[in-house]
Amino acid sequence: MSTSLAYGIQLPVQSQSTIYAEPWEAGAGPADLVAIARAADRAGFAYVAVCDHVAIPRRLAEAMSTVWYDPVATLAHLAAVTEHVRLLSHVAVVGLRHPLLTAKQYATLDALSGGRLILGVGAGHVREEFEALGVDFERRGAVLDETIDALRAALGPDEFPAHHGKLYDFEDLGQRPRPAQARVPLWVGGSSPAAVRRAALKGDGWLPQGDPRDRLPAQIERLRRLREDAGLTEPLTVGAITEPLYVGAPGWDVGRRTLTGPPEALAESLRAYQAMGVDQIQVRFRCRSRTELTDQIGEFGAAVGPLLVASP
Repeated sequence: MSTSLAYGIQLPVQSQSTIYAEPWEAGAGPADLVAIARAADRAGFAYVAVCDHVAIPRRLAEAMSTVWYDPVATLAHLAAVTEHVRLLSHVAVVGLRHPLLTAKQYATLDALSGGRLILGVGAGHVREEFEALGVDFERRGAVLDETIDALRAALGPDEFPAHHGKLYDFEDLGQRPRPAQARVPLWVGGSSPAAVRRAALKGDGWLPQGDPRDRLPAQIERLRRLREDAGLTEPLTVGAITEPLYVGAPGWDVGRRTLTGPPEALAESLRAYQAMGVDQIQVRFRCRSRTELTDQIGEFGAAVGPLLVASP
């Protein structure tokens, strides 16, 4: 039986770090975001993803920018204008908020979207955000560990979830609507040893943070070993972030790291991820405009996606 490599996209416009934002995004807005999400939906992408930052300190603003759309509001807006594509937070810094608040927001999103949520979570890295919101930055890993456990309960089937931990303690507090999914997939982001361990032991999936191809096999092996040692037998969705892509011959400077060429060549290169044990790839296209991006998305879905199939 053949298996397909799923592909999703981190949306532009909604976060504009200088690491990856294209120049045209500075003047883009909600209409562009909707058009791009709809293009991904039509092209068969598995998910669209958005990021999470509450506030960017002035010392980081030049590099990170201060453009970071709220993930819940953004995904809810996009849920209403798409039909099939799943909605991923990549990643929500859930330790910044009480788990009951997070559960209320994301359970509502899952209900409104007909069960399309994937909750991606991460520890966060901007100290000032934690300090402003009264959360201990140094203990953010431990906070995230317990928050995941609390969210498992709060996003489960029970109208009155219960969690009794060191940081959070609740029961007899009802929340409806419940998620449409019986189990909301929870993917853990990050590539540090602690993040990989967290993904292996607490997650339904792993979202690496920019691991190059040569680092992935060792990371994936560690995930498998940790799960095996813990007696966990459920499948874990392993992700990868690919190099920047451009379908066809670009005719402009797309950078040395960008994978370019005809669909067959791109598919052959991307299937190498599947051979490592990757289940889903997150792609990002080099582009000079919204139209060029939506064209790239459409071409990828029509010509590259069907070739991302490997036979055992």
